[in-house]
Amino acid sequence: MSTFKTMNTQNLGVIVSVRGSVVDIRFDEQLPPIYALLNADQGRIVIEVLAQLDAQRVRGIALTPTQGLARGMLVENTGAPLQAPVGKGILSRMFDVFGNAIDREAEPTDIQWRSVHRAPPPLVRRSTQSEVFETGIKVIDVLVPLERGGKAGLFGGAGVGKTVLLTEMIHNMIGHQEGVSIFCGIGERCREGEELYREMKEAGVLPNMVMIFGQMNEPPGARFRVGHAALTMAEYFRDDEHRDVLLLIDNIFRFIQAGMEISGLMGQMPSRLGYQPTLGTELSGLEERIANTDNGAITSIQAVYVPADDLTDPAAAHTFSHLSASIVLSRKRASEGLFPAIDPLQSSSKMTTPGIVGERHYRLAQEIRRTLAQYEQLKDIIAMLGLEQLSPQDRNVVARARRLERFLTQPFFTTEQFTGLQGKLVSLKDSLDGCERILHDEFKDYPESALYMIGGVDEAKQKTKSAKPVSSAPSETAPQSQADTSIQLPAEAKSQP
Repeated sequence: MSTFKTMNTQNLGVIVSVRGSVVDIRFDEQLPPIYALLNADQGRIVIEVLAQLDAQRVRGIALTPTQGLARGMLVENTGAPLQAPVGKGILSRMFDVFGNAIDREAEPTDIQWRSVHRAPPPLVRRSTQSEVFETGIKVIDVLVPLERGGKAGLFGGAGVGKTVLLTEMIHNMIGHQEGVSIFCGIGERCREGEELYREMKEAGVLPNMVMIFGQMNEPPGARFRVGHAALTMAEYFRDDEHRDVLLLIDNIFRFIQAGMEISGLMGQMPSRLGYQPTLGTELSGLEERIANTDNGAITSIQAVYVPADDLTDPAAAHTFSHLSASIVLSRKRASEGLFPAIDPLQSSSKMTTPGIVGERHYRLAQEIRRTLAQYEQLKDIIAMLGLEQLSPQDRNVVARARRLERFLTQPFFTTEQFTGLQGKLVSLKDSLDGCERILHDEFKDYPESALYMIGGVDEAKQKTKSAKPVSSAPSETAPQSQADTSIQLPAEAKSQP
């Protein structure tokens, strides 16, 4: 404890009690403010003040493991809140909640430190215009357009392509929009973080990216604050460098879960289903900082875990109220080889209104959804009676829907080394043109496989020309009945690596 001898005694306190991550400290001269950081055991243990119990005692939550902490130990009040590093020096690096580099490289230089507790931008500075955030991914841009400066939820289980979709969005954002991407792992497994870091490095997108992790084995205090630290970094690039930021959060439910643990440890009365009574306030404090201002925009894509698939769960319900788009990944579509495996009928966006995306885009999106929904209804009849029993009108609907499904697949840049297919970035104009031409039956005589895993729709014609010539043009019924044998798994998907 010799390090404390030369310090101001006003900044020193004594530990009164330790209960797991909750620590009570007595300060005889000056009480530290809420959110102040306290150092114990020569800085090895960091405690954040969350409550002032009386004129001499504060209660804090430890952001580090508390092994070795004991009553009577001295604690130093740093007088400052938790801070995060900002600046150009943080690009291509990986950090923990304290701003320490965890990528086995030297500590970054050319950085400043800012408090993680910042207010959302005032309404006066917020942009009142709704702009579409183009991703270059056909199915998202056409059916579930994202909002620039908005928040999108990504709902999906393990193995359906959630990380691949996030990686592709990072690639498109950096390569074609000159923005910055920040990946925030809340309660991430260290294996997932290491794999993502390696994948980003191999994909060549790391130079304009920052990664920050509060790992699963860390105390709830660290997991709860890592989201605020990531937002502080994002706000620097938006406000100081006037750049657009893509903020990826995985998983927002674990942020709520960490808050629930802290609430229980602090002795607060639990609310419905055991959640903290301050759930709405805590989530709003994080989400409201993600905004579009006159300087730039922070666009956020957040993975959302839904407990027991119950969308009325308080965690899911509070998260939904902040989102402008919901992207649902389907395991069934992934098993059919239709990647990205986004379910167009379950997914939705507040941006698909004529006033924002335009009359043509809105009309096309509605027509695509209607066609796919009709096909979904007809699948049971096809399975029982066969395609030949459908009316000619229904057979045309099925043909259009199956071609639309295949056209809305897309090869990704980040999966080139696995699939052998060159990645495609498709503009919104080309995506809309392709869907419109398919709905107008322009590709009625082309095989379905010609539209699978292409970029623009004209590539289907080149693909057909380069393929072996067929002896006769497909009739209206025969090829469809042949295709019907692979309703559950398209033939072209079976041959994919």
